[in-house]
Amino acid sequence: MSYSIFCVGHPLIDMQVRQAEDLLTKYNLKANDAILADVELESIYEELIRERQVFYVAGGAAQNTARGAAYILPPNSVVFAGCVGDDELAEQLRAANKREGVLDVYQVQKGQKTGACAVLISKGHHRSLVTTLRAAKNLDEEHLWSPTVAPFMTSARVVYIEGFMLTHRPEISIQLARKVSEVGKIFVLNLAAPYIPRSYNTQIQEIMPYCDIIISNEAEAEAWAASNDHTEPTNISSVAKAIALLPKANVASPRIVIVTHGAHSTTVVSAENPDAPKIFPVQPLKEEEIVDTNAAGDAFAGGFLGAYVSEKSIDVCIETGHRLAAMCVGQEGPQYKWPKVNIL
Repeated sequence: MSYSIFCVGHPLIDMQVRQAEDLLTKYNLKANDAILADVELESIYEELIRERQVFYVAGGAAQNTARGAAYILPPNSVVFAGCVGDDELAEQLRAANKREGVLDVYQVQKGQKTGACAVLISKGHHRSLVTTLRAAKNLDEEHLWSPTVAPFMTSARVVYIEGFMLTHRPEISIQLARKVSEVGKIFVLNLAAPYIPRSYNTQIQEIMPYCDIIISNEAEAEAWAASNDHTEPTNISSVAKAIALLPKANVASPRIVIVTHGAHSTTVVSAENPDAPKIFPVQPLKEEEIVDTNAAGDAFAGGFLGAYVSEKSIDVCIETGHRLAAMCVGQEGPQYKWPKVNIL
């Protein structure tokens, strides 16, 4: 079995709309944010279908990353696990995964709807994400360790999860991380959104000892710093160092912390050399090259992971992440160029 990356997350269909300033005002949403829908926000999905021109595209943070990694790797390299409903939305996700070379091993919940994410694009290339998890929150541990799924996990070199997995049944992700760490594989956690370290800091503390690589953006890193009383919450190198030096179960693999910052530089700190942060500038895109920024961070993670399992240096992994993120920003939604462009 040649699959080298195993990703776990919430499979979602993105419902993307443009010129969404009025919706931001109506639903009291921030222009650049990611949140879970509460009762007041549940009506937004029907409103989009009824009143807007919706662009449907396969989404879900870890699934976007899986498709990004598959884009730059040979066939049969990436597996994605998550929970979907038995509906047409799940079929759309399967079609996108198949096209881009991801093997999905979905748990299917009969009579349930597949999760969705309202992606509200507004001026200045901002995107506000409002997620209703539906079936996605019901992934069972039994599914992950079932005879049809577990072999892919045990053969993988890297296991990657999105921080959103810590919002529902976090013990499944924490147990998974512990098992991966115990057998000496690489476990990667993406903090995913600022509300994760703000509202689920206890769960992050529980999973952190088993994490070999942490991927975050600057807002998520600052949220982590605020939740953990870090003295310099806006000093990205200092925050990355603090995360890198947190206790770790598998000391043979020094933790690496990566903090992206949109079109600004990416900061990398390793526990092996915590006082020597590496700063990687981002090649800025021209205004006319930017279509939307939805899933740019997921694309970065996919490029990084693809290069990482290809045994490239960390420098090359970061640059590959930057290139795939730039490609994604030039597409509508979390997508990549076709025919494929070799960026590794």
